[in-house]
Amino acid sequence: MTRAFKTLDDMGDITGKRVLVREDLNVPMADGAVTDDNRFRAAVQTVAELADKGAIVLILAHFGRPKVPSPEHSTAQLARPFSQVLGREVRYIDWEGDAESVATLQPGDIGLLENTRFFGGEEKNDPATVDRFAALGDLYVNDAFSAAHRAHASTEGLAHRLPAFAGRQMEAELDALDKALGNPDHPVAAVVGGAKVSTKLDVLKAMVGKVDHLIIGGGMANTFLAARGVDVGKSLCEHDLTGTAEEIFDAADKANCTIHLPYDVVVSKEFAANPPSLRTCNVHEVAADEMILDIGPAASEALADVLKNCRTLVWNGPLGAFETKPFDTATMALAHTVAALTKEGSLVSVAGGGDTVAALNQAGVAGDMSFVSTAGGAFLEWMEGKELPGVAALTR
Repeated sequence: MTRAFKTLDDMGDITGKRVLVREDLNVPMADGAVTDDNRFRAAVQTVAELADKGAIVLILAHFGRPKVPSPEHSTAQLARPFSQVLGREVRYIDWEGDAESVATLQPGDIGLLENTRFFGGEEKNDPATVDRFAALGDLYVNDAFSAAHRAHASTEGLAHRLPAFAGRQMEAELDALDKALGNPDHPVAAVVGGAKVSTKLDVLKAMVGKVDHLIIGGGMANTFLAARGVDVGKSLCEHDLTGTAEEIFDAADKANCTIHLPYDVVVSKEFAANPPSLRTCNVHEVAADEMILDIGPAASEALADVLKNCRTLVWNGPLGAFETKPFDTATMALAHTVAALTKEGSLVSVAGGGDTVAALNQAGVAGDMSFVSTAGGAFLEWMEGKELPGVAALTR
């Protein structure tokens, strides 16, 4: 495969070279323990491979959103749990005396540098901060797609100061995204769900020009239904955006993109688990005191039929209020359909975003997708067609 960026395969002999590796180790913690180590696991392949090739691996990462340097945002607390996932020692290196500490590392050693955001110049991509980072390494690897939408010193600036390469996770992410929307096999479908149209306007506008089928789910579907004259009762709905929804309908017509909305829905008078007022009805039969909380079984079946005739799927967002049963039914059904089609080889499926990943894990099928991106903001901006600074810097 011809790529616009260099990978670890292009690095040559790196024995004894100091390689600065930008990873996303911004994991959730509670009571001093990591509660979700997926980002650690995603970093393992690149870090281990570089160490095995004899490099001195220096990991750059942010942790939280510190206003000022503080112990609760120090990467010191990540070194031990990351070591356990990696299966080898990761040495924490404080910024005070970092050059001296780095000098003690031997080929194959791994160091975790202090939180990049402890430097005010990190988020400003300040040249002095870039110089400070660059002085510690000989080569630069960006393995953090989830931070690639930010033009920070450690995600963008360094790629202009040192020979720059994509790590294995970044490589896999970019290859998957290219298959999904860069050079996809048609027909292409996109599932875009979520609570509000306003949060995904740019995604919706971009998708109608790229895909053959746009499946709209979640609360945002109600705004599109309202634009078509459907009374959605007391459902979550942005009535002030029905005009924008009409513009998206028009753009889809011009682009030969079919927009799919539910024609049967699951409603309730209250948003609670298994409420007594739960019922399924046609979208034109929603009562004034009811709210739409999921799409119905007929709509779910129709979406499955659409996907059976597609070759590529991009998925971001659930179809209903999946966190509360039974309003996860349609999202779970879709997840199992996509997994089955992917496993049989008829569909390339790329999914991303926190809620989508959570839903796939809930359905137990995350491992059956072609690719699951843990990135949130970067995945959305990619769907919007925006240039991601961290990716652009690697491809120049």
